[in-house]
Amino acid sequence: MNSPKITSLSAAIAANVQSGQSLALEGFTHLIPFAAAHELIRQGLRDLTLIRMTPDLVYDQLIGAGCVRKIIFSWGGNPGVGSLHRFRDAYEQGYPQPLEIEEYSHAAMANAYQAGASGLPFAVLRGFLGTDLARLNPEHIRWVTCPFTGESLAAVRALQPDVTIIHAQQADREGNVRLWGIVGVQKEAALAAQKVVVTVEEIVDKFEGSANDCIIPHWVINNVALVPKGAAPSYAMGYYKRNNAFYLAWDEIARSREGFQQWIAQQILSNPQH
Repeated sequence: MNSPKITSLSAAIAANVQSGQSLALEGFTHLIPFAAAHELIRQGLRDLTLIRMTPDLVYDQLIGAGCVRKIIFSWGGNPGVGSLHRFRDAYEQGYPQPLEIEEYSHAAMANAYQAGASGLPFAVLRGFLGTDLARLNPEHIRWVTCPFTGESLAAVRALQPDVTIIHAQQADREGNVRLWGIVGVQKEAALAAQKVVVTVEEIVDKFEGSANDCIIPHWVINNVALVPKGAAPSYAMGYYKRNNAFYLAWDEIARSREGFQQWIAQQILSNPQH
């Protein structure tokens, strides 16, 4: 019997996400939840605070579609290609709406998710030395003194998203989720969130993977949606490869406001399957 957790993607987003919330969509080069992001656009969500290590095309699309008020991130770009044109247009020109940014290093983001997952108010790390990030972000990157050695260490506020959305290879019929390959911070982002939505390539009766696979238990997940190729154009190890041609093509698609709006209208708003 299928669990009530398993539902359609549109129902999962409608039940768990509201305008004005903070959302983490994680997946590091691999298993990026593109289909879920497209459903956020179709449902017309607004004023979102998006959190993500390496916001690439998926956040460029959400920003360009007018869904985003603020972004909390570490490194933003089209990997191997160049800039994110919709991100830049929003931050520099305020189009389609002004964009607030809060920038960290990858290490700080990972530690902040871990702190959120552990129920701690902040994370401590040895970082930001030799960079301007702490100087430019003094409200959110602070310094504490180690009570044992006297060393000065960086402190960042814990990340605890209202909703985390990830994509994984498999779920079982109870709603447990299995992922493997480069897993990034999906586990930490899920455990730190108030609600969790997962899209998967396949629903199986029983997991038959390696003991080293990452398993996220059903009791921390609100809904699972079966969405084959839900991570495309990124890749899902064991299912399909990265569509490098699309990442190259995105540079031209997103370069102009008109080109982007035409692509969104044709490929997302008129295509509820992805």
